[in-house]
Amino acid sequence: MTPPSYVDFTAVARVYAMLRTRRLEAIRPATAQAATLKRLLHRAVDTDFGRAHRFATINSIESYQSQVPIRDYADFWTDWWEPAYPGLVNISWPGKIPYFSLTSGTTTGRSKYIPYTIDMRRSAVRGFLDLLCFHLKCRPQSRLMGGAVLALTGPVGLDSATDGATEAAVSTITADALPGWLRHRVLPPPELADLDDWQEKIHRLAPLSLTGDVRFLGGSPNWLLIFLAEVAELHPGSLDRLTDWYPGLELIVHGGVNFAPYRDRFRALLADSHAETREMYSASEGVFAYADRGDGQGMRLHMDGRIFYEFVPPDQLTAPNPDRRWIGTAETGVDYALVISSAAGLWSYVVGDIVRLVDLDPPRLIVNGRVQKGLSTFGEHLIEAEIAEALAGAATAQGIAVLDYSVGSQRGETSGYHLFLIEPAAQAITSDSDRLASAIDARLCALNEDYAELRRDQALAAPQVRLVPPGGFATWMKIRRKQGGQNKVPRIVTDPDLFADIARTVLNVKGRASDT
Repeated sequence: MTPPSYVDFTAVARVYAMLRTRRLEAIRPATAQAATLKRLLHRAVDTDFGRAHRFATINSIESYQSQVPIRDYADFWTDWWEPAYPGLVNISWPGKIPYFSLTSGTTTGRSKYIPYTIDMRRSAVRGFLDLLCFHLKCRPQSRLMGGAVLALTGPVGLDSATDGATEAAVSTITADALPGWLRHRVLPPPELADLDDWQEKIHRLAPLSLTGDVRFLGGSPNWLLIFLAEVAELHPGSLDRLTDWYPGLELIVHGGVNFAPYRDRFRALLADSHAETREMYSASEGVFAYADRGDGQGMRLHMDGRIFYEFVPPDQLTAPNPDRRWIGTAETGVDYALVISSAAGLWSYVVGDIVRLVDLDPPRLIVNGRVQKGLSTFGEHLIEAEIAEALAGAATAQGIAVLDYSVGSQRGETSGYHLFLIEPAAQAITSDSDRLASAIDARLCALNEDYAELRRDQALAAPQVRLVPPGGFATWMKIRRKQGGQNKVPRIVTDPDLFADIARTVLNVKGRASDT
């Protein structure tokens, strides 16, 4: 196959990036957010939701917060969206809702249908382009636009609902809104992108990608590693470095899951490479932040995205009068539940993520986990970020690169414990799972006082590790029809039946369980 040639738009893009980043850096966060909320309220003042909450009388952020209570998806769906679904016209946003963004449903298997509009599609694309702008600003010698963009997403087809609305993953909805100069160089091509069979897709995409001068990789870290393992099969005897396969690679954009357990593996893959990784914080509700600095230094809040952000202490989400902060009043170093109001008719909507601001001007944040995705079966109060950090550190110490994992609570004869199901990125099934469990235990004790106290008092037994055979989690995801793209393996599973199903499947790939 003749490698495609691409016009290098980097020089033009660099000029745009300079102008765009200059504009973004001139934004005053509190002023911009107050103006965003005012515009959103004005647009929706005559909707059913706007009239019910007296939008016309709101004249400040404080009055908005007193008149519009916090809601999660279940509340919105039951009270506002479900009765008219899919023909939402003037319900919580003016006009007809043209799209519904589908969540991956990784924890319960039940998809959610999030209203999505043309405004939000433009906002998401702008957020992605802003990430590229800051990359170009940081890399004056960049040639990013001279090659191909490889994005691992789900099928690109839009499923029709009734009343003219369509349903799809958010990446699919936003794909058509990419600039033409970028869209024509995106891999995989449509005939591969729309495949439902993830294994077939990556099997066909891997050799094709080696002919396309890939400069950009995008996707969830775990799915990227699965894809790159397929690429490695085409290069037996290589050092498994990205420079061997994609010498022009410059940027890897990742998101969707905590990067900590994957960081070391990507560092190894990027050895002797000039490429870098950048995180993007996006969800079915929109794009919220993107990395404008180095790895782990926080993501810049998407301030030009038709979204008003609130920050609420997680333990106050169900309080009668929760402490609702916004950019003008939020503090750094505090864990908050992220709450948004957007140009899709989501009002004081609980996204479900725990974030921590690390800067205020400009606002930058890190994602620490999910609101209801900690482990506290025995009073240990472990949050997702602590579990990810402990696993990452322990795996590094043992020389193991993690591909996927799930953790859940188990009850033994005398006390409970945590079971970690860990699939190594390389075939390291002969690794010492007991040593890995001990290292995880020690790091959790150092990170969490409640956990350490329970371990000292022997009210909580030591964690156990079961190493998953290669392909174990992919097999479970395939059975659940959740392979590839934005779909994610449940990391912390509090539903005992769901966790038992995961364990039963992943530990018996190829008809054998892994007890090593």
